Amino acid sequence: MIIADTYSHLNAEEYLIVHHKKELKEIKDEIKNIDASKYKTKVSKEEKRKGQLLYNPGELNKAFEIELAKTGWKSKTRTFFVSKDYNVVQKIEPLTRKEQKEYLQSIGHPLYDSSNQTDFLKNKIGVEVQMGKYFSVTYDLFVKHLSFYNGQIINVGIEIVPTKKMQNEMSSGPPWFEKEVHNIMRHGRTNPPVPLLLIGIEPK
Repeated sequence: MIIADTYSHLNAEEYLIVHHKKELKEIKDEIKNIDASKYKTKVSKEEKRKGQLLYNPGELNKAFEIELAKTGWKSKTRTFFVSKDYNVVQKIEPLTRKEQKEYLQSIGHPLYDSSNQTDFLKNKIGVEVQMGKYFSVTYDLFVKHLSFYNGQIINVGIEIVPTKKMQNEMSSGPPWFEKEVHNIMRHGRTNPPVPLLLIGIEPK
């Protein structure tokens, strides 16, 4: 596959080039190592494209998992407590789970447990690969990456999605790069408040 386009939010790509050139090269190399033609295996049931072979999101995600695992990228779960009190949220977000629990107990706050999981993590870089449902990208960009960033687990997030060109050869529902860039831009230049690199990929 190739990287057709990128979008750097809050200087994410510049940060990676300066501080994590090795890891950025790994991501780029592993994208190039995936032969998308092997995963054009899903037979469409949609009326207008019935019987047409489309790219299979599940198989593509698995291919990325195999490639990234080769260089030590691993899934990571962050567990934390939640609150509907703004002041409490601001206090506990940067804390470890143990520190959160101790603080909440000290003020008599209920312990509502929750968690987020990132697909791949290495050297404070979080990577999400989204070939499936479009709404998952919004959750990644505005909730998941931010949760790991506020928890000081990552310094930057990377989101890998198909371009519109590739999405046209997938079943209805997958995200596409150009739309996700638009979604970030319309929220303003500093929202979400976490450095993010969006990578748009497509077949060679």
